[in-house]
Amino acid sequence: MNLEYIYWWFDGVLPERWCDFVLQSGLKNNRSTAFIGDKGDKHHHSQEELQQLRRIRNSDITWLDQHWIYKEIHPFIDTANENAGWNFQWNWTETAQFTEYKPGQFYGWHQDSLSQSYKNKEKEYNGKMRKLSCSILLNNSNEYEGGELQFKLLDGNKADSKIITVKESCKKGSIIVFPSFNWHQVTPVTQGTRYSLVMWNLGEPWK
Repeated sequence: MNLEYIYWWFDGVLPERWCDFVLQSGLKNNRSTAFIGDKGDKHHHSQEELQQLRRIRNSDITWLDQHWIYKEIHPFIDTANENAGWNFQWNWTETAQFTEYKPGQFYGWHQDSLSQSYKNKEKEYNGKMRKLSCSILLNNSNEYEGGELQFKLLDGNKADSKIITVKESCKKGSIIVFPSFNWHQVTPVTQGTRYSLVMWNLGEPWK
């Protein structure tokens, strides 16, 4: 799929007070070190694949499921979806993930989308797929070094690829929305701590 925009950026649109409240909510929860293969992903990979995937992610996470978070963010997802011309159908959001990157922590190249739709009948997102990812910056980039968000554009069947580093102002309260199938990574944090909130927005399988 050829896209004119690989991501859509909102610069510092969320109130500082809102970001601080989310940040404090995340820090109050017990956090655990996350690896690719956690939660839903583990149902789609063999044990051997999981061992390999876990070597490319190291961050501390917890989960936030307050209604006011979704109410604040959903309008931005709709706007990005329309302005970027993606116009993806979506109708559900997974539990938001609060993520903490301390020095040495990172998230290597990956896609958020899964190879098949969810099949957990106990969840409202049963039968749906990840379509739009959303990352919210909860602190300013001058509070840490490293931790850059990058996208990889694959050049057809060639081995060559183009790396795009997000250069927009990484201001607290900024939101980035992108198709979940885009390859992306967060480079290692070398100093300070990077805090973000990640949301995956689901829709019916591609037709």
